Amino acid sequence: MKHRDGFTLFELVIAVFILVLLLGLAVPSLSGVLADKRLHRSLDRFNSLVRQAHERSLAQHRAYLIVWGDHDVSLRPALFLKTEEHVPIDSLLVSKADKWQVEFPAALTKKPLPEWIFWESGVCEPLRVTFAGRDGSWATEYSPLSALSEVVAYAPR
Repeated sequence: MKHRDGFTLFELVIAVFILVLLLGLAVPSLSGVLADKRLHRSLDRFNSLVRQAHERSLAQHRAYLIVWGDHDVSLRPALFLKTEEHVPIDSLLVSKADKWQVEFPAALTKKPLPEWIFWESGVCEPLRVTFAGRDGSWATEYSPLSALSEVVAYAPR
């Protein structure tokens, strides 16, 4: 039996089936792309904190810290001035699903505090940060002289 546009009902069912099949294949691919974008955003956001700490320490000849807490990773001066509020300059919120691992390869103690210092000259300790969240994981190492990162692992889900 021909439909008014010249197609049989069977041909329309096949066309709809193929369309549904293609959409079914595209959705997981799209969700992977979105997870990759969110994961990359977490790396970019953390690198933004690092750049701010490095730039501020150089420009102001003052030490800054990046501190890992239970609910955020924050940037703050190492010592607050009397005229300053004791609040972070910037912070990155951490969800309960996020796991951060911070390694100081040159630390003199076995369990250093989760605080990364940028001295007045812009120099910092070498650092390896590993992040795992619902969108995947990444690991990056930071140079002590330039605070530039080298991504050593990146795996979106």
